[in-house]
Formats: sequence, structure tokens, C-alpha cells
Amino acid sequence: MGHTLLCVLSLFSLNTLLYGKAQGPKPTLTASSTVIPEGGSIILTCFAENSVGFRYELYRRSSNTNEYQPIKVDESGLVFRISQGGIYSCRGGRPGTDSVTRYSEPVTIQETVSNRITVTLQPNWSQIFSGEMIIVTCEIQGGGDTGWTYEWETTSSNNPPSHEYRINRATVSDSGDYRCRGKSDYSITEWSDKVRLTVSPNKPRPTLTTDRTIIPAGGRVTLTCSVDGSADWKYSWFRHISHLSPADPVITVSEEGLYHCRGRREDSSFFTEDSNTVRIQRTVSNSITVTLQPNWPLIYRGETITVRCEIQGGGDTEWMYEWTLAKLNTPPSHNEYRINRATESDSGDYRCKARSEYLLTEWSDKVRLTVSPNKPSSTLRADTSIIPAGGSVTLTCSVIRSAGWTVFKWYRRSSDSSEAQVINGIRSDHIIRISEGGIYTCRGGRGKPEFFTEESKKVTIQKTGEFSHLFCNKTTHTLSTCLSVYQIITGYFLTVSKEVTVTLQPNWPLIYIDETITVSCEIQGGGDTEWTYEWRPAKLNTPPSHEYRINRATVSDSGDYRCRGRKDYSLTQWSNVITLTVSSDKPQASLRADRTVRPAGGSVTLTCSVNPSPGWKYFLYRDNKLSEPLTTHDAAFQTTGRTSVSQEGLYSCRGGRGDPVYYTEYSHSVSIDITVSNRAVVILQPNVSEIYRGETITVRCEIQGGGDTEWEYKWKTTTSFKPSNQHEHRISSASSSHSGDYRCKGRVKSSQHRTTEWSSSVRLTVYDNKPRPVLTVSPSWLSPGASVTLNCEVEHPSAGWRFYWYKTVPDLSHNYYSYKLLPGNSRGTEQDSYIVHGQTHTAGYVCRAGRGDPVFYTDNSEPKFVWSGDLHPAASLTVNPDRVQHFTSDSVSLSCEGNSTEWRVKRFNEHGYQSHCSYWGRMTGSTCNIHLHWHNDAVYWCESGSGEFSNAVNITVQNKPRPVLTVSPSWLSPGASVTLNCEVEHPSAGWRFYWYKTVPDLSHNSYSYKLLPGNSRGTEQDSYIVHGQTHTAGYVCRAGRGDPVFYTENSEPKFVWSGDLHPAASLTVNPDRVQHFTSDSVSLSCEGNSAEWRVKRFPEHGYQSDCSYWRTMTGSTCNVGLYWYDTAVYWCESGSGEFSNAVNITVQNDYHYGIILVSPVHPVTEGESVSLGCRFRTEEKLSSVFFYHNDKLIQNDTRQELNISAVSKSDEGFYKCQCSERKSAQSWMSVKVAVMEPKSSSSPVLLIVLLLCGIVLIILLLLCCCRKSTDPCWNRLTQSQRENKATDKTVSQDDNQQQTYSSLLQGDVHVYESIRDSENTGEGDYRVYETIRGSENTGEGIYEEGP
Repeated sequence: MGHTLLCVLSLFSLNTLLYGKAQGPKPTLTASSTVIPEGGSIILTCFAENSVGFRYELYRRSSNTNEYQPIKVDESGLVFRISQGGIYSCRGGRPGTDSVTRYSEPVTIQETVSNRITVTLQPNWSQIFSGEMIIVTCEIQGGGDTGWTYEWETTSSNNPPSHEYRINRATVSDSGDYRCRGKSDYSITEWSDKVRLTVSPNKPRPTLTTDRTIIPAGGRVTLTCSVDGSADWKYSWFRHISHLSPADPVITVSEEGLYHCRGRREDSSFFTEDSNTVRIQRTVSNSITVTLQPNWPLIYRGETITVRCEIQGGGDTEWMYEWTLAKLNTPPSHNEYRINRATESDSGDYRCKARSEYLLTEWSDKVRLTVSPNKPSSTLRADTSIIPAGGSVTLTCSVIRSAGWTVFKWYRRSSDSSEAQVINGIRSDHIIRISEGGIYTCRGGRGKPEFFTEESKKVTIQKTGEFSHLFCNKTTHTLSTCLSVYQIITGYFLTVSKEVTVTLQPNWPLIYIDETITVSCEIQGGGDTEWTYEWRPAKLNTPPSHEYRINRATVSDSGDYRCRGRKDYSLTQWSNVITLTVSSDKPQASLRADRTVRPAGGSVTLTCSVNPSPGWKYFLYRDNKLSEPLTTHDAAFQTTGRTSVSQEGLYSCRGGRGDPVYYTEYSHSVSIDITVSNRAVVILQPNVSEIYRGETITVRCEIQGGGDTEWEYKWKTTTSFKPSNQHEHRISSASSSHSGDYRCKGRVKSSQHRTTEWSSSVRLTVYDNKPRPVLTVSPSWLSPGASVTLNCEVEHPSAGWRFYWYKTVPDLSHNYYSYKLLPGNSRGTEQDSYIVHGQTHTAGYVCRAGRGDPVFYTDNSEPKFVWSGDLHPAASLTVNPDRVQHFTSDSVSLSCEGNSTEWRVKRFNEHGYQSHCSYWGRMTGSTCNIHLHWHNDAVYWCESGSGEFSNAVNITVQNKPRPVLTVSPSWLSPGASVTLNCEVEHPSAGWRFYWYKTVPDLSHNSYSYKLLPGNSRGTEQDSYIVHGQTHTAGYVCRAGRGDPVFYTENSEPKFVWSGDLHPAASLTVNPDRVQHFTSDSVSLSCEGNSAEWRVKRFPEHGYQSDCSYWRTMTGSTCNVGLYWYDTAVYWCESGSGEFSNAVNITVQNDYHYGIILVSPVHPVTEGESVSLGCRFRTEEKLSSVFFYHNDKLIQNDTRQELNISAVSKSDEGFYKCQCSERKSAQSWMSVKVAVMEPKSSSSPVLLIVLLLCGIVLIILLLLCCCRKSTDPCWNRLTQSQRENKATDKTVSQDDNQQQTYSSLLQGDVHVYESIRDSENTGEGDYRVYETIRGSENTGEGIYEEGP
């Protein structure tokens, strides 16, 4: 009591000494702002009521000082201006007195620092798709080792927990603007700029395009796969369902088929949807022709004809056909088109091509079909019109100007008014003999079905004596009298049988305007009888004559001509029609030469022709002497139009025919030259065939052995540029239009037809882009005393280059380099290499090349560097932390020091690109701060404002290691423990391992992780054993080491599966079997204590995914249309964090001949009955089915099912079936132990007995513990146990004792294990007691909670 009072008095005295009177007022400290702007200050005001005459003191403390420190008092004694962050308080006092106030309440002030802060996205893609991984990072540049905390502001639903937020599977809810700022003690940064993250809800679908869809014979097609609006894609290519090897966005293919592609992000397992499908066809070399059947040159309206497309060597390919006449394309697959009743509209050119599914032919040649609108008439001729007594007459039926007439119909009438009678049916002969008088006609027929002409004109055949019998008495009448009687009686002239024909003289099918033609009417057998003539057209009847001469034909003379003769009372039949066609155009002759240059001692063949008409004679002319045809060529040339000439000159020809001669127009002239022996050669000056845009070059034609001859020049070129007819042409500034082949020839000026042969072609190639040489430097890193070798290479190397060598000088004001010419090469060097001696520090070099007059220079090469690791005073680079290798997301500072105030940090990466800090880091003063990513592997160095290079350093970035977790076993069995193993790549000492259980998080489509018991500080062992796991579960591990601890990434989740159903979460399958066929529809349904579910699977290739990625999730059910790759383990995960049972689903891939085993998908309980079946896809009835258990045949008979009436544990194992030599896959049937339900009458008694036994056992144990140190029996017992332990090292328990322990309620195993462990280790009774007490209170046994 005394000591307590003394302490109180002492404290009171100290308080009075420090603060004066304790009853003083408490002032209020207010701030104009709690955040000091960068470079600014704020106002603090301290004031206490009723404190007139007080002056105030301001105090500050920070995290580094536990006590307030007084700071300078403002002159006013009331207002304080501060520019430093911290915790502030104030108090007041009246000068000259001991009166002081209490301290004010503290005010925290934060100071805005200048560190720049940015939000970065990694990977930094413009568009992210749902399901992709992205890291959002808040980076404070120049933050050093400050322990920052981070504050985020985002429009998304996320709230990042630290400076880095890893979104494993992005969703649309992650979209938004992100910005951040950092806080450290009493410092705060400004807000960063906003960075927008856009997550597209739909997987992208790439676009597949092709430069053409048909592969030409021997060619290729280019395919391009692209994903719009995003980058960093690799591509997978497929032909039909076969995977192709290239990963490039552009490929070329030479095989036909269906192609598609899909994209994959680089270094990611995210795939796009499949692209559109492109059908690629290949052109085959099979010859294809169009044929007409029948193949007649002229078809008449109403005839039937078949147009057929024939492919030679087409084999068994199923072709479809395409025709040029559109009306033939319905349907398009026919290879022939039957025209049943042809019309004029069917006339035209026909061609076809064929295609199969992926093959295509070329177009065939055209075949012309001509359909005449007029039905033809047959012509009937008789060798005589009177049948002599006892004789016969020969009749001939023909169809002129067409072919193929093979059948004929013959008709006879007894008079003009009588009906025609068919004689002799249809005959194949066009000539018959008749012996009976009458009126005869005929028709010709052809084709199938037969097409017949119009009837011929009538021919009257009389027998001797028929006419006189009718009208005359031979003894009393003359023929004239008889004819008069016939006309009087009938009123008609008597038609005689004389054959009348119209002839054209000359008989040419085509007459040209102004030609002379004679139309004549001829009566065969007319004798000297004087006939008068009647013509059609009627204009020829004035005056009527047997002949009509057209002196200067016109188009109006064209038409059909026919005639007949009249004499006394006789009249002939009308003649057949003959058509006269007069063309309005005067024809022009055509002159062709087999070659235009006559070889030495040879000749040239000239051919003159006039198409398409006959009857011409030809006349040849030379050197424009058109009034004098060459008489030396009269004989043969006039007839054939063909002759040989050996004299050079300008030749032409024309044709003439008729009397008077009618001449065509003159032909175009053909120049015939004589080849001289001189040789023409194309020369390039300078002699370089590959040049660049802007260079100067001369193209020259030289005649070798030309002597003093004066030449004219002619050029041929494949370019759009055409040289003038000079012997040389200077191209001052070349462009791509000058690229091509050049050749020339010379012509002797004094003889226009004496010429050289064409020269050989010389190819000139002009590249559009100015060349940039490639500089190589050897070695890359300097060693003491070594020289540096520079090599400069120009693309498309050719002669004439000189090389110029430069050293780079950093120019920070313009952010590039200036170049200093190296010694001894002011005019360049002929060699493409240069050696630098005595270089000791990092340096950069550049080269360029030049040639020609004026000199054409290439671009400068990219700078290349030789690096030195040695520090030197003028410029040096240091790295913090000081090591070569780093992990992704590490922060590294690169600091420049030396004789300059201005610096830049540069790097040269493995891809050969150099860049400076502002592109990939943050330059603050002379320090570049980097937040490392995998692409930061490079050589780094400093460059100063005074033009110096620092030493260079290598920095290598490794991905943060991701350990590999293995779980054993994969499927749970009762009572088994689960062993987890965590392996770090490149294992080394110092790692501790952390073990987690996965908890489904459906809102973020991922997992959260719960630390497993007993490893809050990690374990030294890389394995961990989980006891008592009974349901499906997922696990994750990671490793850490060092101080502060460096953690690896989390491993991929791995799972242990259980087939047992439980109420909280269960998965059922419909249809309820393990094996299915491809294309089967299966429903996976989740049930339990949740309203939100997802179905997941783990296939053979080891990538887990949820239903939305491969099928459709409707409510709690996933509906799957199965494919071969859907073989997997499936389970449900609930919104409340539960895992369901897991099921195996196996898909049979053989579509036509597949067979499956029908077996239950869930474990079967002991004692239940089960039936296993076997079925084909066709569900046909099976016979003789074999069933196997663990590859042992167990049933072979006509039964289609394997029935097990009461399943036991021995029935567990792999089953398969076989029918008709087809075997199913094998599936595991699991058998679970039946839970024995005790009878209701005995269960309370048994429970009470077990409880009493447990209580008695506990009391006995406690009594033993209390007597342990005093009771000799205890000591002897302990001694006995030690002896047993030394010999057996196990604790023996009898069966009754084991049953007693097992009968304890929940947590009994933990209790027993704890007791046994304490006995073995010799720990005291206190731990045993605490263990039992914990078990009694919680029913859970020992369980060490993790953080």
C-alpha cells in the first residue's frame, strides 16, 4: 500500500512540473487541409477558449519517433504553416506564468510526394476476352524501399487488395477504369491516370480469308487467319479435322479441302472460337470436252439433240457440272442436257467445266450449236417421168445442205385430190424403183426420235398409154389436140414432169456488193421447145427470160429465187429454192508470213487468203507498187495464194474473181527483213542488274562487228517503260516501272529491211525501298586487348559498293545519335569489313554504302554495339538489387553516374531492338525504374548528355516459378489419407511449402484458398498428408523463402475425387451410365444446398474447365452433345463452396462399329443388385455376349446382361464386354460398404453403454496421471512400457480397448492418436488432459487452425 501511494504522488509531481496546472483548457488544432500538395504547404491553427494572452506551441511526431518533437513557433503564436507530413498536436500557455493547457487532439497530415504512379495491364492488349488472365498493377516509380500501401478507385466490381491484382479468368464485370495511389506513413502520391480495361463477353471468332479459292494446276493458295482488334495471337490450322503444324497467321497450301483456323494467345491456353470454314478447290489436268449428239453442223427447229460434257480420266469421281449457258445450270449437276424440241434460242456456244467436292477442271473449248428456224424440204428427182412399157422409174429423195438423213418415207397419190398412201413403210434407202404411175412425194428423217422434213415437191409418173386412154384417140388426135381437150375439160394446164432448176453463175455461197452474178432457169429435157418463164421474186418477170444478169449486186438482190416454165397448155412444177446472199462489206485479203526475218540463204513463205468465200485468184505486190503485181508469182500464187520469197521488202496482196474481175481490198503490209550476221547485245552501265529506286543506270544496245554502218535501233521490253529508238537510254532516277527484261536489235539505215537478230534478254530489277545495310559487330562483349571487327552487308549484294564506317555519339536533346566518321574511310572502303583497334569501353557503330556517279547512298544501318562490363568514372551503370537474374514483377532500379547531369538508360533485347527507358520504365533524374516482365531480358547501359557510354549489364527475367502439385490417390477409398506433393522447378534449398484447400467462388469464376491446418508458417517438407477426407476436394500449394519472404505463384488446382453422393452437393447423370457414343446427349444435373452451380470437368489432357466453355449450362444442369474429346471426370461446384461427387464419362469414338458397356455411373452399395449390359449404337439385338472382370472372362452365353444379385466388395473392379469380335472400353465399378443401421430397440442401450465405458476410461486415465509421480505401480508400469517400446516400438492394444476408442463420438481418432503420441514421446499428463478436455468440449479432437 505504501509503495502504491508513493508512485501516485510522484506521477502527480511530474505532471505538474511538465504541464503546470492540470486544469488548463484543452485547445483545438485545425488544418486548412489534411493533405499537403506537392511542393506546397498547409495552415494549422491552434486555439483554446478563454485563453486571452496565450501563446501556442506545435509538436510533431512520425513513425520513426515515438515522442512529439517541438517545432518552430509562428510569430503570431496561433497559426503555423507546415510542409511536412506527420502527426501534429499543440498546447498553449500564458507567458510569465506557469499556466499551460493540455495537449490538443492529434491531427494527421499527409504530404503529397512527387513519385509518379501508373496503372499497367499485363499483358497490355487492347482487348481482353472473357476467360483470359490479366494482371492489373499499380507501380510507383522511384518509390525505393518505401513500404507503400495502395488505394484503388475503379468503376468495375473489383476491389484490388494490393499493388497487383491477378484476374485469373476475366469476366465482363472486370471491365472498367482503374486508377490507384500509394500511401506510406505520412506520404501520399497523386492519383494515377485512369487505365481502361475492356473485357469482351464473347470469345472472338477469327476471320479466315484467302487470295483465291481455287488452286491452279501446280500452284498454291494463301490463307490468312486474323483476330480483329487484338494482338499476340498464334494460330492453329485445320484441314477437315486434321491439325496442321504451322502457327503463323499466313500459310500457303497446295491441297484441296475444308480449312479453318483458331487463335491462341501467346504463352496462354486461351483459344478463340473456330473461324469460318473456307472450301479450297484444286484445278486438275483432266481434259474436258463438249460433244453434240448427234454431231450435225445444222439442227432444225423441233429436232432432239443432246449436249454432253465429257471428262477424260475422270475415274470414279462424282462430278458436278457447270455450263456457260445459264439455262443449262438447272440442275447444275448434269453432265448432259437433252433438248427435246430445239428452237432458235438454243443456238449458241456451249462450254462446260466440272467440279467434285474439292476438285475442279478448266473450262472446255466452245462448241457451237446452230438451230435453223425453217423446217427443211426434201428434194425428189425421177430419172424419167414416164414408165416405159414393162419397165420402171428410179426415184431419188435427198435433203440438201445437211447430213444424217438415214430414213425416208415415200407417198403416192392417184390424183391431186386423192389421199396420199405410204408405200413400203419407212425405208432406209433414199432411192427406190417404181413401176406404177401416180403422183409421188417423199420425206427424209433422222435422229431419235425421228425428225422428218417437209414433203418434197410432187413428181408425176405416168405409164405409157395412160394419157391417151383418158383424153385422146391415137388414130384421130394429135398431142396438141389432146392437151386442148384436157384444158377444156379440167380448166387446168397439164403439168408436165420436166425438172426445173435455178442456177447461180458463178455459184458462190456469198456474193459481195458490186459483183456480177447470173441467175438462170433450166428445164431438163425441154429440148428446143420455146418456153416462157415465171420467176419468184416477181421483179424478175419483166421481161420474162430464162436468165437474169445482175451486173452490180446490192444487198437488195439477196433472197430466195425459184422459177417454172410454160408452153402452150403445159406447165412445169416450180423449181427448188436457191438463196442468193449479197454482203454489204467489201472483203479484205489477209497476208501471213511464217516468219518476218529471212535467214541467210533461206526464204519466207507468204500466204494470201480471203475468208470465208471461194473462187479467188491472188495477186502479190512489193514495196507499195500496187499497180504492178509480181508476175514471177502468177502461176502458183494466183491459184493457191501461197508462195516463197527470198527478197526483203514490204509485201501486200489482194484477191480477184469473176468476169469482169472483182477485187478485194488490199491486205495489211508484211515487212520481210534479211538477217545480217552482226550480233546485238544489251549492256547495263554500270553492269549491275539489281538496283534501287533513285539510282542512275544506262541501258545500251551495242552491235558487234557493226563497223561504220549507221544503225537504227528497236527495243522490246516487258516493262511499262518504253525506251526510245536510240542505241542507249539513261535512266536518271530508277523506279519499279523500269524493272523487266530488255532486248534490242539494229536495222541498217540505208536498207530498211536488213536487220540483226533480237538480242538476248537482260533483266533489270529495281527495288522500291532504299536499302538498309546490316551491320554486325564481333565480339559483342569486349575483352582486354581485343580488336572489334565490323561487317556491313547490303541486301541483294552486287558490285560497285563502297562502305562508310561511323561511331555513334549519343544526342539526348534529339533522342537519337549523331555519327562520327571513323579514321581512314572518308572515301569509303572497297572491303565490306573494318577493324577497330584499342576500344576499351561500350561503343556503338553504324555503316552505310554508296555507288555510282552521282553517288547513290543507302540508308544508315541500325546502330550495333560492343559492350564492356568495366565501370569507368565518366559514365557508369549500377543495378539495384545487384544481381543478373530476376523474377517477373520484381522492381529494379538502373542508376547512371558520371560527368554529366543528363542521362538516358537504353537496352538491347534478344529480338535485336534497342530502345530507351521511357518506353518500358520510368526515368526519374538519372535513374530508370522498371517493374520487370518476361520481355525485359536485355543488355542495359547508360548514355550521357556529354556523349559517353557507360558499362553494360545483362538482366535476365524469369517467370515467377509455379510449383507443380500432385495428389495421390486421385480417387478416394474409405479410410485412405491423401498425400500432396509440391515440386518447384529447379529445386534448391530454403523453400517452405504452404498448403491450401480450394473453395469454389462462382461469382469470380475461380477459387479462393483456405490454409490447411498446421502450416501457417509453411512446412519444410514438400509433402503434406490430409487425413479423413471423404468427399471430392481441390488443393493448391505454393512455396516461399527469404526475408522478406518471396512467394512463388500458386500451383494449378489438383483434385481428389469421390464417387459417393452426399446431401450438400451431388451430381447425377442422365442417361445413368459411364460409357456413351459420340453425338449422344447427356445431362449433368447438380443438386444440394445451393441455388447456384457450375459443372466442371478434368479431361485426359489435364486442363480443367467449366460447362460454359464447352456446352450449355441451364440452371443447375449442363447439357452435353458428346464428342470423342469429352471423355473426362465431371463434378459440380456450388455457390456455397461445396464439391459434389465425381463421375467418369467415357465416349466411344468408333461411329459405325462402336460398342459400349452399360454400367452404373455411381458406386454400388454392398448387398444391392446390379445389371451390366452391352450395346451397339444401332441398338440391334445382341447374342453371345462375353463379360470380363479385371480382364478375366466371367460370363459367356446367350444372356445379354450380367446380373449380380448381391454385390460384394470382391465385385469391385474393371468390367468390359465383347460381341462379334468387337470389344468395349473397360469401366470401373465401385462398391461401397453398407452402413449398418442398429435396431431401434437396442440403439439407446448401446449408446449409454458406450458412453459409460468412455467416462470410466477417462476417469481411470486421470487417476493414473495424478498418481504418476508417487505411485510405485505407475513407475513399474512406465518402466514396463519403456521396455516394450525398446523391443517392439509399437503400442499394443487389445481388441476390446480398440473398440472402446472407436466407439467415441466425433473426434475419437484424434483423441486416440494424441494419447498414443503422448505415451510414445513421454510428454506429461497435462497435455493428455488438455487433449481429452478439448475433445469433450468441441467433439472435434486436435485441429490446428491456420491463419
